[in-house]
Amino acid sequence: MKIIDVIDRIIAYHPSFPADYNGCDGFKCGDPQAECTGIAVALVPTVDVIRRAATAGCNLLVVHEPTFFTSLDAAEGSQPFFSAVQEEKAALLKEYGITVWRDHDRMHAHQPDSIFTGVIRYLGWEDYRLAPEQQPVPMGYAFRLPKTTVGDLAAYLMKKLDMNGIRFVGKKDAVVETVAIVGHLFPGFGDDDKEEYGQKIIHAMDLGVDAIIPGEIIEWTALSYVRDAVALGKTKAVMNIGHFNMEELGMRFAADWVSELVEHALPVKYLPTKDLYNYMLNAERM
Repeated sequence: MKIIDVIDRIIAYHPSFPADYNGCDGFKCGDPQAECTGIAVALVPTVDVIRRAATAGCNLLVVHEPTFFTSLDAAEGSQPFFSAVQEEKAALLKEYGITVWRDHDRMHAHQPDSIFTGVIRYLGWEDYRLAPEQQPVPMGYAFRLPKTTVGDLAAYLMKKLDMNGIRFVGKKDAVVETVAIVGHLFPGFGDDDKEEYGQKIIHAMDLGVDAIIPGEIIEWTALSYVRDAVALGKTKAVMNIGHFNMEELGMRFAADWVSELVEHALPVKYLPTKDLYNYMLNAERM
């Protein structure tokens, strides 16, 4: 089976896109006509992931996030942006004979969203998800979990997402129950003429959401609200796990359905991207 044959099956699996689609999905480098020796699936095509894909014998790397450090993530050689690191990374991909296909917009076009279907499944929260008519957060997913503390929720997320640490806002011993995975808390995401997205999330927390798990963040909307709410004696929290960690399990799920699409005729390897961040604590405050 050729690489292009695999990608044709992936495209057919997704919702239909216009013929003139010109987004970030597509081939970023490599030879689509090469015979596929194996498929590696990863959230981010880091240098470490590329090396692990080569070691696993995979010459097709299906990813969700950019390869070459820009949002549009134009294919190799088709963008004016230049970086020495980008050049070395492109050379590494060429050396290993790896073709990279980015699958971002199509995954998010699924109803329900393909990435967050996997996140919810592998967090083990499917049975706790609130019905659509009960969802208090726009562009998000709310859950009524068994009561837990902010500290225990943080520990659970670190374990499930294999994180090196976690930043959170709130009191570790506060008891939370209604938890929501929400969208990116930055200007423009989900905003309309009347409200910023961060304000919409604040309304949801006023109405009973105890803790939120956002993607990208700014600190002057919902995070500042939570800090002040806690200072006023309210039970609120933010789990600041980061964009990549939040979506990581969506690619674990992608490995499941890609395996089915190729009818298990090719090896499919899920390669966790690993946590971007390392942590140091201030010993003087411990």
